[in-house]
Amino acid sequence: MSRDVRAAAAVVIGAVLGGRSLDRVLPQQLDRVAPTDRGLLQQLCYGTLREGPRLQALLRRLLDKPLREKDTDLQGLLLCGLYQLDHTRIPDHAAVAATVDATGVLKKHWARGMANAVLRRYLRERELLLPLLDAAAAASHPAWLFDRIAAQWPRHAAAIIEANNQPPLMTLRVNRHKVSRDAYRDKLARQGLEARAGHLGPDSLVLARPVDVRELPGFDAGEVSVQDEAAQLAAPLLAAGRGERVLDACAAPGGKTCHILELQPQLAELVAMDVDGARLQKVAENLQRLGLQATLVNGDAADPQSPLTPSSFDRILLDAPCSGSGVIRRHPDIKWLRRESDVDQFATLQGRLLDGVWPLLKPGGTLVYATCSIFPEENNAVVQDFLARERTAELDNPEVHWGERLDCGRQLLPTPAGTDGLFYARLRKPG
Repeated sequence: MSRDVRAAAAVVIGAVLGGRSLDRVLPQQLDRVAPTDRGLLQQLCYGTLREGPRLQALLRRLLDKPLREKDTDLQGLLLCGLYQLDHTRIPDHAAVAATVDATGVLKKHWARGMANAVLRRYLRERELLLPLLDAAAAASHPAWLFDRIAAQWPRHAAAIIEANNQPPLMTLRVNRHKVSRDAYRDKLARQGLEARAGHLGPDSLVLARPVDVRELPGFDAGEVSVQDEAAQLAAPLLAAGRGERVLDACAAPGGKTCHILELQPQLAELVAMDVDGARLQKVAENLQRLGLQATLVNGDAADPQSPLTPSSFDRILLDAPCSGSGVIRRHPDIKWLRRESDVDQFATLQGRLLDGVWPLLKPGGTLVYATCSIFPEENNAVVQDFLARERTAELDNPEVHWGERLDCGRQLLPTPAGTDGLFYARLRKPG
C-alpha cells in the first residue's frame, strides 16, 4: 500500500505542475487510498509543493537530462522522493525503496533505475548541492515571488517567507450563539485537544495541533467552524445592524457569510452571491450545518443582474478574487500556479468588481473590501484608483490595533505563529 501512496502523491503533484489546483486533484486521490494512508498522502502532497521550488532546483542538477513534458507524474514522484529524504522521519532506505517501487504503479518501469540513481545521488551529494542554489530556490519560492516580497515588504520579508514554508495553524471560530469560547475550550480539553485563545477575535481558538474536523466536538451541530483569525475580522469590520440587508458579493465557500449571520442573527436578509455555482453549493452546506439562512444567488459581482437592484443593500462585503499571496501556507500550489502577470490581471478584475457592486449600496451604507493578498497593487492601489473615479465613495478607515496601516486600509502579513495575510479597506457612501 505504501507504494500506492507515493504513486497517488506523484499524480497529484504532477497535475499541479501541469496547471491544475491542489483542491481539485487531491480529493480524487484521497478516495483511492486506504483511510489509514490519507494523512501521509496529504503530508506528501502539501509538503512537496511547499518545498517544491527548492526541490525542483535540486532535481535539475541531479538529472542527466530533463524529463519529457508529458512525464509530470514522474517529476512529481522524484520531487516527492526528495521531500521524504529531507523533511520526513521516514528512514532514507525506506523512502528510496517506496519511491522507486511507485514507478511500477505509474506504469513507468523504465524509470525505476533512474529514480533509484537520482535519490541515492542526492543522499551522497546533498551537502555539495545545497550551497549551489540561488536565494529564491533556497527559500523554496519562485524567483518572481521571492523578489516581489523582498521589494515590497523588506522589513517583513524573512518572516513572510518563513510563514509561507510552514504548515498553517488550525484556528477555530466559536459560534457564540451556541457556546462560549471558554466553554468550548473546556470541551476540547476533555477530548485531549489543547487550544489557546486567539489574539484578534473574541470567538477564536488556535489549536496546538491540527485535527480532522470530525474530531472537533459539536462540529456537526454548528458549534464551531474552521477559519483563520485574519478572516474572522471581516464580519466585525462590516458591523451589520439589526434589520439591515447585507450582500456578500463573492461569498464562496461561505466562512465570512456565516460569521456575519452569527454576529447579527436579526438581519432583514443576507444575500450570498458567487459567480461559481459549484462553489456556491459549499456556502449552502456551511449554512445548513450552522443552522443559518441566506439567499443564494449565482451571479457576477462585476455585472450584477436581477434580483439585485441599485441602492438596496445597507452593507456589502466584497472579498475579491486575488493572487492568494497571503495564504500560500494553506495553498502551496500558488507557488506553482501563479505568474507575476496575474497580479495586474487580478487588480483589473478587482476594480471591475468594486465598480459593479457600488451602485447596489444605499446612501449611508458601508462596503468592506477584502483580499487574501499582500501585494499593494491588489489592495491599496485598487482602493485608491476606485476612490479617484467614484466621487460618491469615502474612505472610512477603522481604528484598530492590528495590521500595517496603509493609506486606504490595513494589511495583515503572514507570520509563522500568526495569521494569514489579508487586506481590509472600509468605504462609505455618504447619505
